[in-house]
Amino acid sequence: MLGRIGQFTNISDFLIYLLEMFLAILVSITFHEYAHAAVAYKLGDPTAKNMGRMSLDPTRHLDLMGIVCFVLFGWGWAKPVMTNSRNLKNPRRDDLLISIAGPVANLIVAFVFYAVYFASKVLGNDSVILLNILSTIVSVNISFALFNLLPVYPLDGYHVLTSIFPKLGFKFFAFMSRYGMWLLLALSYSGVLDYILTPAAIAIYDLFFNICLIFV
Repeated sequence: MLGRIGQFTNISDFLIYLLEMFLAILVSITFHEYAHAAVAYKLGDPTAKNMGRMSLDPTRHLDLMGIVCFVLFGWGWAKPVMTNSRNLKNPRRDDLLISIAGPVANLIVAFVFYAVYFASKVLGNDSVILLNILSTIVSVNISFALFNLLPVYPLDGYHVLTSIFPKLGFKFFAFMSRYGMWLLLALSYSGVLDYILTPAAIAIYDLFFNICLIFV
């Protein structure tokens, strides 16, 4: 996002943009991590709840350096939600459900805010600030959901993949745990992620739009 500084005509516009991004990231992270903790608790594991993570208080989920990277560079991290598989009745199935809960929560949040954005436009609300905040929250939540579904350690998609295909084995885990973060950095800065995620994001926007059209 630092590369976008040149798109702003003055510092105040850029600061407003940063505030919009910060708010959107707070919403995305909070609901994402809460969903992990809530589903884990529902499936019998109180670990995250006992650590105070089953909360909609953003401060319980934020990592300071992670949030700075989110705002400035477009990628970052939150405090991971801890689980204990020994508390789960069906560890393989339940780990999949816990892992996918975060991205699903982001998509639900994205749709809710898109519906508000859509209704605001239909009703003639021309508040630029409000519309920008709503659209930014939608965009960040969709991006957060799709990014976390990538099958690369330590993202949720990795846990989904290994839950579905447990026979991938130790070698795959060892490789991903060692090189996963470097792989994510390479994908991010090479532009490959744009080719992967942009078509999926556009499809989700189209789906939201078509759903909202039903009620017009």
